Amino acid sequence: MAVDGYVGVCYTVKRKCIVLERGLNLPETVTIKQLLEAGAHFGHQTSRWHPRMKSYIFTKRNGIHILDLEQTAVLLEKAREFVRNVVAEGGHILFVGTKKQAQEAIEQEAKRCGMYYVNQRWLGGTLTNFSTIQTRIDYLVRLEDQKNRGEFKRLPKKEVTSLDEEIARLNKRMGGIKEMTSLPSALFIVDPVKEKNALAEAKRMSIPVVAMVDTNCNPDEIDHPIPSNDDAIKSIKLICSKIADAVLEGKAGLTAATTAEGGAEAAKEAGVPEITEPLIFTPED
Repeated sequence: MAVDGYVGVCYTVKRKCIVLERGLNLPETVTIKQLLEAGAHFGHQTSRWHPRMKSYIFTKRNGIHILDLEQTAVLLEKAREFVRNVVAEGGHILFVGTKKQAQEAIEQEAKRCGMYYVNQRWLGGTLTNFSTIQTRIDYLVRLEDQKNRGEFKRLPKKEVTSLDEEIARLNKRMGGIKEMTSLPSALFIVDPVKEKNALAEAKRMSIPVVAMVDTNCNPDEIDHPIPSNDDAIKSIKLICSKIADAVLEGKAGLTAATTAEGGAEAAKEAGVPEITEPLIFTPED
């Protein structure tokens, strides 16, 4: 409902409706309705909350905290802007989410926007000991090349089976970072409490972090927090899709900038003079 420029948002918690009136001062990329339908406003039980999340909590009902979705929408747009700028400058984002609810969304959205991802167990040292991880990735690539060239046909059947299992195991653990040749420019994390090792490595390597923070998280540890439900599949899919859209927008900006630079260099090589000062013509007396 809208009255004198205000909108009424209804949070439904166990058949009870909580009405919150806010101004229409929200980003166009994500609406309160989308967040509500995805269940992004549901937090954890009040006994499992982190005090630093107090400013992002709207109220509590039946022992469950309810997040303020207006802040979620605003902070999500800020996080999208950060991601867009990172990608537009040629950077890469690593999507991280190993909990069951996030695995599918992380893989799908990372592949859609052409970024790296970790949706199985986080390997210790993925960031802090990247050179060692890179050697395992090189080993995986060599095995796949040997298989594609048909070199496995000369090996005993038992050894071929063992190597196939090794390839499958390595792909499951490192398939999402197989093309990553350097450290990522930023991390997007679903549930930083569960991904505490990834968060610790990112902080140690001074890599900025964008993360979905539920009511049991400490937002002060995150550079760009997005207060939202990190347990609901719909909520995770929605936030991941918005971050992936920001990546694609950043790539489009990078392509446009590269094209513009190429056109300027081509004009310079063709001998087209560059006009630095306006030409002023005066009428003859």
